[in-house]
Amino acid sequence: MTRWSGHLTLGFAGVAHSFAHLFVLLYATVVLALEREWGLPYAELFALSIPGTVMFGIAAIPAGWLGDRWSGTGMMAISFFGGGATAVLTGFAQTPLAIGIGLTVLGTFAAIYHPVGIPWLVKHAVNRGRALGINGVFGSAGTAAAALVAGALTDLFGWRAAFIVPGLVSIGIGTAFVIAVRRGLIRETTEDAAPEPTPAKADMRRAFGALAVTVLCTGLIYQATAFALPKIFAERLGSFLGGGVVGIGGVVTFSYVVGAMAQIIGGELSDRYRLKSIYVTSQVLQLPVLLVAFTLHNPALIGAAAMMVGLNVAGQPAENALLARYAPPAWRGRVFGAKFVLTFGVSTAGVALIPIIHAMTGRLDVLFLALFAFAAIAGLAASRLPAEPAPRSAAAD
Repeated sequence: MTRWSGHLTLGFAGVAHSFAHLFVLLYATVVLALEREWGLPYAELFALSIPGTVMFGIAAIPAGWLGDRWSGTGMMAISFFGGGATAVLTGFAQTPLAIGIGLTVLGTFAAIYHPVGIPWLVKHAVNRGRALGINGVFGSAGTAAAALVAGALTDLFGWRAAFIVPGLVSIGIGTAFVIAVRRGLIRETTEDAAPEPTPAKADMRRAFGALAVTVLCTGLIYQATAFALPKIFAERLGSFLGGGVVGIGGVVTFSYVVGAMAQIIGGELSDRYRLKSIYVTSQVLQLPVLLVAFTLHNPALIGAAAMMVGLNVAGQPAENALLARYAPPAWRGRVFGAKFVLTFGVSTAGVALIPIIHAMTGRLDVLFLALFAFAAIAGLAASRLPAEPAPRSAAAD
């Protein structure tokens, strides 16, 4: 595999990661405009996004299976073209039902990336922690851009443009990807660039048991935070932000851009220190930040939200490296698919909490307490991971 092939693989995998998150989160901001334009309750309109977030999770297993058995490259191309075309069609929806169907199909195509792109990256990476950290920033960039892109396009051209424009861009990038593959600029490899010893079966069982709990809890926190932040900022900082959708989208984007940098730090630390230590620490540090955010109704909430996001994603490079360590290479796509069933499928319960809490209380304050409970459970589960030797880079230091 050439150096350029490795760079292009990382680059296209990163862009696909960005679009996977952007596509499923555009509606979280668009719904604020539809609430006014269609005169329907927020809880009713928001519920249209739930089937799509479910598919974003459960479709990961068949996507991972196809990536293992057929072609990771082919599945990446499908994610670009399928997601782009569906986003464009969703932009032409005329009814809530049509939007719901569009979001569901969009979530299905977005589900391809995680079980395909991450194993692809792990296989090619020499410094896994660093590569996963960089790739994680791309994902956070997609999450961050969703609110700003949707808000800006909605305010400038209407909510339909918030789907159509990103969809056309995805199709264009997919075309560039196919050209790069056909010209031999991107090549797949069958062996890891940085192989590791096979772990003991007892450690594998213990690791997968602990990770099943932590993945579910961190996914609940991530999903609920990503979908709820636009409404939380609107409720608590609406007058400060001028009441416009673009202002709310801007501070959501700021929170995710700042928070994304934590993945670079987490990735670098994962190459130098024990993965378990990094992972446990990232869970525990979320607890005081969530309690502080619960009390804030002023602009300091923006900084607290950035810390919430940062600590939630800081452990992702270590988490993915742990899964790659304990999963047999031939099964990585399916193992990562199972992870994202928990992260984006089962953890959709976190998204479902949003309209329930809002309908019951008229606000989303109680959501912070639920997230605190999830982080506490994740910290306890992570502490049960098997002990591990110091990484080679740390030993060399």
